[in-house]
Amino acid sequence: MPFRRKIAGTKFIGFHGILGFIALICSEFLMLKGVEPFSTWFYSFAWWSYILIIDSIIYRIKGNSLIINRTREFFLLMPWSIAIWLVFELANLSLKNWYYINMPDVLWIRWAGYCLAYSTVLPGIFETTELLGSLNIYKNASIKRIAITPKWYVIFYIIGTIFLIAPLVLPEYCFPLIWGGVFFLLEPINHRFNGRSLLRDWERGSPQKFYLLLAAGLICGGFWEFWNYWAITKWIYTVPFFDELKLFEMPLLGFLGFPPFAVECYVIYNFISLFRYHRGWEEDSYMANPDKKLPISLVTLLAIILLVFFAAVFYSIDSNTVNSYKSCIKG
Repeated sequence: MPFRRKIAGTKFIGFHGILGFIALICSEFLMLKGVEPFSTWFYSFAWWSYILIIDSIIYRIKGNSLIINRTREFFLLMPWSIAIWLVFELANLSLKNWYYINMPDVLWIRWAGYCLAYSTVLPGIFETTELLGSLNIYKNASIKRIAITPKWYVIFYIIGTIFLIAPLVLPEYCFPLIWGGVFFLLEPINHRFNGRSLLRDWERGSPQKFYLLLAAGLICGGFWEFWNYWAITKWIYTVPFFDELKLFEMPLLGFLGFPPFAVECYVIYNFISLFRYHRGWEEDSYMANPDKKLPISLVTLLAIILLVFFAAVFYSIDSNTVNSYKSCIKG
């Protein structure tokens, strides 16, 4: 790809970055003016603009980015992003930590909005993580090397099981644990089967990826809440005990949940990559085992399962989590 390398060596930041910047400014202006669909769907406009901008900056720094060089992986992130977030929406049916207001009353528009919003979760976190890494943040961070033995697996499985069950049994007191349970259950599997693994990084004495994910989660969490605050269609929190002191719509202590959520998303996607012959979104893994491909029949079946899952959870959100609707027809 000599043409791409040539562009990356100049001061050209990429058309998609310029497009993202223009889209962000225009959508903010039109949202403040109350122009539709920007006022209703401002959150999605802002996030997709952000993703374009960050990817362009990464490409300027490294000459390699998700959108430009790993395009297929970028688009694969979207359905998995929706699927992963919907797992937490299912948990919220019991926890009841948030609800949605002013959702469009037309079903296909509302469900399309769910897809657009939820599909930004993984790209947003991973692009932010890669940007921080491209800037060599935490490059020299180190910890004492840890010898990971099967005993670690058992400890992780026990903690993960407790973290997942406790919020369902005592949601009022244990709801924060939901943001860490999957990490403890899946990370040992990733390590055991030679997938991308934070435990393996810790064995080498390198906590950089872990720190980058924590930082990216906090950054993304800030943008999630900031852009949600200005949108007409938004979520509202009903977090027990901490509902008084807020920043935007989020109780301040709630921001502590974003860093582990980013780590959890990374671990879940690494687990998914195990079934894709270890192919992932990162620069050094997206070309892993290029000669191995999943059967078309299996991919088709998986796509059907995901679509059915999406529809079922979207229906559950409409029935249980949406608090109010707004008409899509004016006048």
